[in-house]
Amino acid sequence: MAPGGYAWWYVDALSDDGERGLTLIAFVGSVFSPYYAWQRRRAPDGAADATNHCAINIALYGRGGKRWAMTERGRAALARDATTLRVGPSALRWRAGALEAEIDEVTVPIPSRVRGRLRVEPLAVMTQRYALDAGGVHHWQPIAPCARIEVEFEHPHHVWRGHAYVDHNRGDAPLERHFVRWDWSRATLPGGDAAVLYDVERRDGTPLSLALHFDAAGRVAGFSPPPPAALPTTGWRIARGTRSDAGHPARVRATLEDTPFYARSLVEVRLHGEPATAVHESLSLDRFTAPIVQAMLPFRMPRRAR
Repeated sequence: MAPGGYAWWYVDALSDDGERGLTLIAFVGSVFSPYYAWQRRRAPDGAADATNHCAINIALYGRGGKRWAMTERGRAALARDATTLRVGPSALRWRAGALEAEIDEVTVPIPSRVRGRLRVEPLAVMTQRYALDAGGVHHWQPIAPCARIEVEFEHPHHVWRGHAYVDHNRGDAPLERHFVRWDWSRATLPGGDAAVLYDVERRDGTPLSLALHFDAAGRVAGFSPPPPAALPTTGWRIARGTRSDAGHPARVRATLEDTPFYARSLVEVRLHGEPATAVHESLSLDRFTAPIVQAMLPFRMPRRAR
């Protein structure tokens, strides 16, 4: 990996009954780490070691309450090969055509155990990558937009099945160098297809708006982005926006994460004439780089050498 760069693997899922959900993100070169940001500022040309800033972030939502854990660890805690990524006590591995994860983390600021397993079975695996910036420094790969998941957590007790999504982002420079903000969402459509919307505000002023439709056979097709749909700002005044078919406003069903620079939400939209629930995120990189926000982050992201 390039010094100062990053890679992450992302999973989100919602249960079939709509009552539970999760997100799992494995970082090498943790893009939202205050420790990595501080190290880049001190290093010549920002050339900090990405492998010294790794984390596995797990969030569980729904009945039984919310759990959120993200402990950053150093290079000694990282082990990886072609099929496995381990950071401290948690690991992801690709086995028998599925993504498996074993999670053993501790929440903050009130410590509690988050321990369990999940298995994501893609209906198809995608190999196409999309450049997010004009220079091709940052790429996004929707690995499995259509997938099924089995979740078995002992602490807290979460056992369910549902639909899932897997993607991968990587870049050779910090996100804040090339982006101001973005809105992203993915929705499972009736019949099991998926739609992804990506609206990016780049620092060079050039636009990027992606609207992609994926089916269970692995086919992907672009479509004209629906009209913008306004959403209310968060408690931290993070702007949120999405897209929905003309004449059908979007609605925030739940705000799952409300932080000074990032929001994750469940949003009700209409796409291709069908109602859909989308997992939605809004990210402000200007907020992330603010000194006061950087000083707050260690309370949610503790760091351990191993």
